[in-house]
Amino acid sequence: MKTIVTGAAGFIGSNIVKALNERGVTKIIAVDNLSKAEKFKNLIDCEIVDYIDKQDFIDRIQAGHFDGDVEAIFHEGACSDTMETDGRYMMENNFRYSSILLDWCLDQDVQFLYASSAATYGASSVFREEREFEGPLNVYGYSKFLFDQIVRQRLAKDPSSQIVGFRYFNVYGPRESHKGRMASVAFHNFNQFRADGKVKLFEGSHGYENGGQMRDFVFVGDVAKVNLFFLDHPEKSGIFNLGSGRAQSFNDVAVAAVNGCRKARGEESLGLAELRAQGLLEYIAFPEALKGKYQAFTQADLTKLREAGYDAPMATVEEGVSQYIDWLHAHV
Repeated sequence: MKTIVTGAAGFIGSNIVKALNERGVTKIIAVDNLSKAEKFKNLIDCEIVDYIDKQDFIDRIQAGHFDGDVEAIFHEGACSDTMETDGRYMMENNFRYSSILLDWCLDQDVQFLYASSAATYGASSVFREEREFEGPLNVYGYSKFLFDQIVRQRLAKDPSSQIVGFRYFNVYGPRESHKGRMASVAFHNFNQFRADGKVKLFEGSHGYENGGQMRDFVFVGDVAKVNLFFLDHPEKSGIFNLGSGRAQSFNDVAVAAVNGCRKARGEESLGLAELRAQGLLEYIAFPEALKGKYQAFTQADLTKLREAGYDAPMATVEEGVSQYIDWLHAHV
């Protein structure tokens, strides 16, 4: 039996492929769209048995080519650009594609684990997996929100096969360099500091309690672990938040990134005040294009995830970013 990972050459998908490899699973069919060819680098150190283009995969799965030969699908393939304005493309790529795979998995009794998003919550201040707190701010969030509603309908019918959706918060970590401007702030902080010797942040990065922004930043290693936990527990279904459970400021990320770079150069760590005083952190105006379309505060409520039995700790920004910067220095 094989495991399918869609979006396999992407950020989260490739980390799931690598995590499967680390437990000895190599019969993996990698599905992706390599029109952005540089993504292939994410799979160089991974073991798979086949690679299939996304459109070819959809045609083949609808034609029954994989019937009876698949144990589980990790569906990570999607357009994750929150600034994408082509709604037809977004709904076809995210909502319709997901619906096709969901129906096939239910018909074949295949475990279906898929990427949802914290974007489903929009401007809500409560991040709990309940309809009353959901209200996406952009078409990306809506594409994920609508599919979650379809999943809820299927779950209400009590299907025998597993369906699990993960509402990813701000994921960061190895294998995201191909994402360009949509890569994590930790990645951009690393590159800015290497290029300019300082990091630029939007005004308000100091913290939500002072009118700024705080987000739930989750390390991709934790994301992969949660996915594999549910793979190991096919009796568990539902839609779950997948974040760190903490709200931390963009300043926290920048401080961890800069100090990670300083450590690589043999320099001591500095606190926020010292970094600002030395001009290593600067602040710029918040972009007009993002106003009203941007979640100023997010913090995953992990109650449902913990009740499902996942009890491992989630990395803090200080822990995860430090580990990530070490990886970047070794690989970039």
